[in-house]
Amino acid sequence: MNLIIDIGNTVAKLAVFDKDDLVEVIRGSNHSLDCLAMLYHKYPIENGIIASVITLSGTIRRQLAKLPFPILELNHQVPVPITNKYRTPETLGMDRLAAVVGANYMCPNRDLLVIDAGTAVTYEFIDSEGNYRGGNISPGIYTRFKALNACCDKLPLIDRSGETPVFGYDTETAIRTGVIKGMEFEIEGYITLMQKKYPNLLVFLTGGDKFSFDTNLKSIIFADRFLVLKGLNRILNYNVK
Repeated sequence: MNLIIDIGNTVAKLAVFDKDDLVEVIRGSNHSLDCLAMLYHKYPIENGIIASVITLSGTIRRQLAKLPFPILELNHQVPVPITNKYRTPETLGMDRLAAVVGANYMCPNRDLLVIDAGTAVTYEFIDSEGNYRGGNISPGIYTRFKALNACCDKLPLIDRSGETPVFGYDTETAIRTGVIKGMEFEIEGYITLMQKKYPNLLVFLTGGDKFSFDTNLKSIIFADRFLVLKGLNRILNYNVK
């Protein structure tokens, strides 16, 4: 069994896989991994992998050092089962890399657009030959709400939950609709653009944020909130073999 650790900007996700089957997922602090001991006592884990978009804390480093099995720390030098065409692989977020690996493993030999919507929303493209061509990074929903509040003196910090009319009838709904619909239109725009160039394009949507799409787009979208974890598991198995 494998232990998968994905440390993001907001939370950490720990998962246990039995080969390709996801057994358990736990979400917690990205500054300490207090459930580690529980997991390796509960399951016969043989190998692990960790990917982080933040600098690992001393606490986490000490916790990892106590594990009774090897942990692979993912970086740009670790072999992966795709061809990475990113010009600066040392600056590429490992969560971005893992997402395209996961999508490619689930749907090989297809042109894929991978969208991960979290603190940031990322757009990644991997072609049908397994070449990762790169991607784009944009602010996520909460980041956009926070930016309006921080950069505009009189705009309040708005919660995502609530009404989203076509046009806001007060400042709260104007901000909420502007941010949420703006994000949806952005995502739809990327999909439409890539569809024109790659007619057989498939789209993977992952991350913590949910969006609504029109009927035409729904037919090519696969929602998988555990795509990064699955990609990390694939990378670990690739290196163990």
